[in-house]
Amino acid sequence: MKTGQFSGVERLLLDLAYKPPHKAHMIAGLHFLVTAKHCEIADLTQLTQTASLVDTTARLVHGLQRKRGLSNLYLAPYGESVLAPLQAQVNHCLCLEDDLRTRYEGLGTPVGRPGHGARLFNRVAYAVQGLDALATLRDRVASRQWLGPQATAGYVKLIAGLLAVVFEAADSAADPDVSRLLVTMFNFMQGKELTGQERAQGSALFASGRVSAAQQQHWLHIIDSQTRCFQISQEFASPDARACLHNADASHVLADIEQLRRVACTAPDGAPLDTAHSPRWFELCTHRMDAMRRCEEQLVTLLLTLCESKMQQARRDIAHWSALQTPSKTAALTGWDPTDADFFNTQVAPAAASHPAGDPPLAPDATHGPLLGKTILDLVHEQNLRLQAMEAELDTARASLLERKVIERAKGLLMAHRRLSEDEAHKLMRDTAMQQGKKMLDVAQAILSMAHVLPL
Repeated sequence: MKTGQFSGVERLLLDLAYKPPHKAHMIAGLHFLVTAKHCEIADLTQLTQTASLVDTTARLVHGLQRKRGLSNLYLAPYGESVLAPLQAQVNHCLCLEDDLRTRYEGLGTPVGRPGHGARLFNRVAYAVQGLDALATLRDRVASRQWLGPQATAGYVKLIAGLLAVVFEAADSAADPDVSRLLVTMFNFMQGKELTGQERAQGSALFASGRVSAAQQQHWLHIIDSQTRCFQISQEFASPDARACLHNADASHVLADIEQLRRVACTAPDGAPLDTAHSPRWFELCTHRMDAMRRCEEQLVTLLLTLCESKMQQARRDIAHWSALQTPSKTAALTGWDPTDADFFNTQVAPAAASHPAGDPPLAPDATHGPLLGKTILDLVHEQNLRLQAMEAELDTARASLLERKVIERAKGLLMAHRRLSEDEAHKLMRDTAMQQGKKMLDVAQAILSMAHVLPL
């Protein structure tokens, strides 16, 4: 029977059966892909702001670290010689503090509001409280109401609060490459802070002229902890970031620092130390930390460049896909049989399922590149694979952050229930891990699993 011989009902049924989808529906798939790219750009914009926040935080932390070291020299006997540089450093830190407060205020705007906002803002609240209390710390140092250990502990607590903001920023990053770089930066900044604590402790001990076994144990703990932080930084670093880290480590002063470490850490309990080593130690450690600060600046530059590069790529994708939504290009993306059931065939690769046999994809043109030869289904599939890979990379990057959280929680539990210092709790967990042939994380998880049976 010829087409003209079909009845009206039959012709209507045939028309319904073979009517192609409405063009608006064809375009809709691309529209949502473009929308997804706009979401990526919004996330990357927030990450760029986060990078600026990390940079400002790093500059203030570096200033506070130097001020902490000078405060220890000032609080030592005959420390008046450093009063002028200490006051200059105080004024410098006040300017940096104002900059950071401005960055914090920007986080409260819709544009600057990152993911995981509740946890981040809680960290910021704690950091701001520490900054508000900083004036009291400065006054007690200036009036010599506090000794060196008290001043050091105060600065350590404040800097820990500032670095916790960086930690949360790294944990909330939605792009794996950015997340890995933030993990690298956080661990490097944490290692640098431990280097600053070592500078402060060494300056104070050499200035005091004596060292105890407990002080030596604490010093060794600081060295061990900073080494671990730098190792994690190397593990997650990109080749460019790894080069920055190498340059920071290749400092010409490390040999002299190691020599003074041996002098202090191998001396008998209560043995005298040469007080002349104090300014020398401070100078050497300052050279090392200044090199680390230059590395921090380079890492921030890499972070900003990475975010900008990813945003440019996302904008190019949007431009391609938006152009393909025009009526003249729609057919290139939707030129398959709309009744083809290969969409539901899991055994057929998306590219093969997109075009009937004998009907190859359209060749790319000079204007729109390879995207023109693909169907919407191809593009969705590629985007899905990319997002899956991103999620896997994010899981890897966040694993180190999770490990740190678990270990710190377990350490805090031991400190509370066993009345241990942080050094003692860390040493107990480390020794247990070595004796049992387990990782620190495994020991920490075992401790936390017993939390409910520990006495209050």
